[in-house]
Amino acid sequence: MAFEIQYYQLNGIKLHVVEAGPADGEVLLFLHGFPEFFWGWRHQIDFFAKLGYRVIAPNQRGYHLSSKPAGKKAYRMKQLTSDIAELIRLLPHQKVNLVGHDWGGAVAWSVAIHYPQLLQKLIVLNLPHPQVMRNFLKSRPKQWLKSSYVGFFQIPFLPEKLLSMRNYRLLERSMIRTSKPGTFSSDDMLRYKQAWRQRGALTAMINWYRAALSGTLKKNQKIQLPTLLIWGKQDQFLSHEMAQPSIEMCESGRLEMIPDATHWVQHEKAELVNRLILEFISDCKSND
Repeated sequence: MAFEIQYYQLNGIKLHVVEAGPADGEVLLFLHGFPEFFWGWRHQIDFFAKLGYRVIAPNQRGYHLSSKPAGKKAYRMKQLTSDIAELIRLLPHQKVNLVGHDWGGAVAWSVAIHYPQLLQKLIVLNLPHPQVMRNFLKSRPKQWLKSSYVGFFQIPFLPEKLLSMRNYRLLERSMIRTSKPGTFSSDDMLRYKQAWRQRGALTAMINWYRAALSGTLKKNQKIQLPTLLIWGKQDQFLSHEMAQPSIEMCESGRLEMIPDATHWVQHEKAELVNRLILEFISDCKSND
């Protein structure tokens, strides 16, 4: 996989960004989730770059080689969303197709809500619309239990200590046990561990969760953009029952449920996910 490395200064921080494909290509901007970094999109970067798209995959604040500002306030959704809006404004094409998974999906929803003028299309993988997530956490005990680890992450220091013990064994086991066998290779895990070892990275990554309870997103905000929601039905962290209500929050939405995929759908079903994204953005272009 051939790619370029760029550093963008924005909002008082530095983002480490991987780019691939022709400079004049239509932009696909990929946002990773926890506990990944740009490597989580390895199956998509090369595929779309070879098709002539300009692929942009930042390590979001707190991750890998990007800046890791201190304190949980630096990781509120307002800041995370603003980072991506400012990054888009710094690109030659200031209107992009935005793709997000997990926490990257949360940021993608938020960008679509607050900065729709910067986007052409929205693609989210295994992350519900923020209002749907709030509703389910309030009314569905099953989802509250699935998300109970967020409460553990609120404890100072202890999560970092436990997650880093025995060469990040808990993080590694979590990814492997919640994915299909063979999804993550030993080389993949070496790369993830290298990212987790960056000074201050683990605390910064967990601070996304510590700041999550102070979110101020608009409520009941419909998404006006063409939206594709891809969902691995066997997700052990997020109930697939949130998928349909999320797509109902979109004026022009499409849901693709993948029955035999987990939370790590873009890894397990890379060819299918790539095809769905390609068809979606191509269909939208033909309708512009």
